[in-house]
Amino acid sequence: MAAHGLVHGELGLNCIHLCVDMQRLFGPGYPWAFPWLQKVLPAVEELCRSHPERTLFTRFIPAEREGDGRGTWQRYYRRWPEVTLERAGVEAVRLLPSLERFVPPAHVLDKRVYSPWSEGRLDHFIAEREIDTVIITGGETDVCVLATVLGAVDRGLRVVLVIDALCSSSDATHDALMELYLSRFSQQIEAASTSEVLVQWR
Repeated sequence: MAAHGLVHGELGLNCIHLCVDMQRLFGPGYPWAFPWLQKVLPAVEELCRSHPERTLFTRFIPAEREGDGRGTWQRYYRRWPEVTLERAGVEAVRLLPSLERFVPPAHVLDKRVYSPWSEGRLDHFIAEREIDTVIITGGETDVCVLATVLGAVDRGLRVVLVIDALCSSSDATHDALMELYLSRFSQQIEAASTSEVLVQWR
């Protein structure tokens, strides 16, 4: 999909790069690995390098063992026991090696579900820094990125999706979600390339 551009102007000081779940768990050698991860990683690295102090990484933390979790999450981890911490190991939840070097000054927020908003810590982070814009990268476009985007929209934040820095294990649903974001949320969500974001992020 072609970039639609930053139609609402430059990216100001009250802006953060919110990088969703770029972890080893989704990289080579793990059950949830998806090939796009390596393809978008250089763009994510470039954004982190430009403003490490204004980067926040979220990390999806699986259940400890099979059958753990609340409600349907129990069924979820019975379906995916190989990604539990007991089976995959704590190494799996670490950021990808090339991204760990940005922490600090970059920040890390852990979550047990798709959305980073559910426990209130991200709300506190945003309010404390008077953030009004989130630049979103990472994966997956149609799962954890979706939950992150909708939470930001609900809070009235300007959302910028970096189209060459988002990934999914499904081309079809990635494309469908990008179409949804830009057709149904056009007043709240913008999409731009990494190069355009870097030019406009002062």
